Amino acid sequence: MAVAGGSGKVHEHADGEAQDHDGHAHAHSHGDPQIYKGYFEDSQVKDRPLSDYAGDWQSVYPYLKDGTLDPVWKHKAEKGTSSVEDIRAEYEVGYKTDVNRITIEGDAVTFYKEGQPSKGTYAYDGKEILTYKKGNRGVRFIFKKTEGDASAPQFIQFSDHGIAPNKADHYHLYWGKDRAALLNEVTNWPTYYPSSLKPEQIVTEMKAH
Repeated sequence: MAVAGGSGKVHEHADGEAQDHDGHAHAHSHGDPQIYKGYFEDSQVKDRPLSDYAGDWQSVYPYLKDGTLDPVWKHKAEKGTSSVEDIRAEYEVGYKTDVNRITIEGDAVTFYKEGQPSKGTYAYDGKEILTYKKGNRGVRFIFKKTEGDASAPQFIQFSDHGIAPNKADHYHLYWGKDRAALLNEVTNWPTYYPSSLKPEQIVTEMKAH
């Protein structure tokens, strides 16, 4: 239950997956499947650049709200012990966000809230290894705002199942004013996929793993 650099409860998804795992595996193209599942040595963890997350990204929360992701919950329920309703309720909290789009270019990150942009420049601020209740682990890669709009968050923390430099194909993002407190955020993990993906492609990606 230890959390590096802080303390607090560690959450696992109702279907048995750890906090930062939404059922989307990278093992098919990203090497060791054990790392994806959260089993790795500290020595394997490497610093990552913001460029790993470069691109134009869309929140999946609207697709939860409009029912697009319902086949994903059914798929998870068939694989696990939780009901469709319980899984959807958990992801309703997990995916909830009013930031529907994020663009990352160079050191600039722009958050779009109700269509209004909020922009900051960010510098790498280290990584934290989190240990989950069932024994597997995850890594948060942290960036701190160096300048920009007051409304842009002071800290952003990426989790994408990777532990070393590699281009992300989706990520969970945590943001706020307090670096340590963010590490204890265990119920809300806004999740972003490339804006170029159509809704049905996102469903396929989620169900494939």
